[in-house]
Amino acid sequence: MQSIFHFAFHVRDLELSRQFYCGVLGCVQGRSTDTWVDVNFFGHQLSLHLGTPFPVTNTGKVGDHLVPMPHLGVLLEMSDWAAVRDRLVKSGVEFILPPHIRFAGEPSEQATMFFLDPAGNPIEIKGLSNLETAFAS
Repeated sequence: MQSIFHFAFHVRDLELSRQFYCGVLGCVQGRSTDTWVDVNFFGHQLSLHLGTPFPVTNTGKVGDHLVPMPHLGVLLEMSDWAAVRDRLVKSGVEFILPPHIRFAGEPSEQATMFFLDPAGNPIEIKGLSNLETAFAS
């Protein structure tokens, strides 16, 4: 069964968030009001609502790193991951965990990077050579 996910969460400033998600990440804006905006996040629907973002702690142990929890993420083909990485670097986005390869040589080998949106919501973008390996163990 395939589907499109929907995730609604808080941001502090709609215009700043719109500029980040649409301008920096390249997402396309959907419906909006004065209190929320929908964006097409790599084929999935994010609803950015004005409010106080959820608390975040670096407590997710993955490999040798502690990553922010909770976080939002997406898995992309490697060429798409590299294009997003290049957009982020060009835009001067500061990385929590810079772009790198983890689990090298294992079935779950992946490229990854972590960064924050303007409200401090953590985002992880993963790159896989084949999306079929997303659940490989």
